Amino acid sequence: VSDLRSSALPGSFDVSRSMFDLRSPPHRFMKRYDSLSSVPSSTSSRKDSQGSNRSLDTITLSGDERDFGRLNVKLCYISSVEQIWITVSHCKDLSWPSSCGEHPHIYVKGILTLPKPVHFKSSAKEGCSDMEFMETFVFAIKLQSLQAVRLVFKIQTQTPRKKTIGECSLALRELSSEESSHWLDISPPSK
Repeated sequence: VSDLRSSALPGSFDVSRSMFDLRSPPHRFMKRYDSLSSVPSSTSSRKDSQGSNRSLDTITLSGDERDFGRLNVKLCYISSVEQIWITVSHCKDLSWPSSCGEHPHIYVKGILTLPKPVHFKSSAKEGCSDMEFMETFVFAIKLQSLQAVRLVFKIQTQTPRKKTIGECSLALRELSSEESSHWLDISPPSK
């Protein structure tokens, strides 16, 4: 691998620390390379020097692994009234196929994958790379039922026609009365 110290990273005086220490905030334009080749390495199974897997999902990749954006959701479970509160906060760095037009109307559809699925959706907004929704949905469901299911989100266009442009999901094993915030990587829709 060529010497990366001449790159335009701010404060890149220590390449090994600034490029590969994943505890520091990731830079959107960074790519990770294998030491033996100049091919970007896999985001799922890289190990750091201590041998522990660390997620590299927040680093933007190019080509087939390009970033479809991220969805921020907040979750809270009020056990006294057996209610789950789901807030669809916002999408960041959202992208969509050119076939959807320049500014399609986009909304987020949520599904609680219970035996009888629970569906909900946000209002539609004009598409842009950073979209704020800030909509909360409340459902009365027993905690034991929720801990075995997933919360699936589909990012869909309303215009020019209904189309799923991305999806992401989250397991509900750890719900608490304290609101938790989750950044979910949006993937291309499954076939």
